[in-house]
Amino acid sequence: MKVVFVGPSLSDAADLVGDEITICPPAVQGDVLAAVQKGARVIGVIDGGFEYTAPVWHKEILYALSRQVRVFGGASMGALRAAECGIFGMVGVGRIYREYATGVTVDDADVALLHGPIELAYKALTVPLVNVRATLDALESRQMLRHEHRVELEKAAGNLFFKTRTWSAIVESADVSAEKQALLSLLRSNEVDQKRADALAVLDAVLSADDHPPSLSERTWQFNETFVLAEKQ
Repeated sequence: MKVVFVGPSLSDAADLVGDEITICPPAVQGDVLAAVQKGARVIGVIDGGFEYTAPVWHKEILYALSRQVRVFGGASMGALRAAECGIFGMVGVGRIYREYATGVTVDDADVALLHGPIELAYKALTVPLVNVRATLDALESRQMLRHEHRVELEKAAGNLFFKTRTWSAIVESADVSAEKQALLSLLRSNEVDQKRADALAVLDAVLSADDHPPSLSERTWQFNETFVLAEKQ
């Protein structure tokens, strides 16, 4: 059994996979543990709740790994947890994960965005900072954006709260010597959705992973389920 927790990073995930993967909403505390208890052998964590719900717990990921469940993470909350739990065997996927793992990105809020509900396919209302950086990187590498403009745009984006960070707000607050409407059009028409790219990579990793249960002799360490449940309470 394969399970992927995903929401705004890849709202059409269910349309991209067949019956091989069970697509679940963004993970919150207890969801990974529940998936293991239901028989999941491969788990992908992409999105997770964080502001108004308790986020997916490190200990439930460790519990899954101790049972030789293959756990992959990337794009958003999954990238954070993979960077934190990689030493125990969680596999990180994609650019955003690598930036957290190497310390290039350190703030949890860099993957956050304001979005609509599941009924509206998690429609993005703001731009996460990781997508801003990927877009600016692409434009600068193609020499479509001057370096000094790139620096000012990234600074402006970083100073905005994630719930107000739109391309128009970024351009409006940036100290750049350029025609702002043209700059705004450039950014919107060349936006790089890094979170989606990394989420697709997580899906590929989960699809390719072996979901056969290991033998008891393959288990290298254990994590006490009773302890997880007691701590959760």
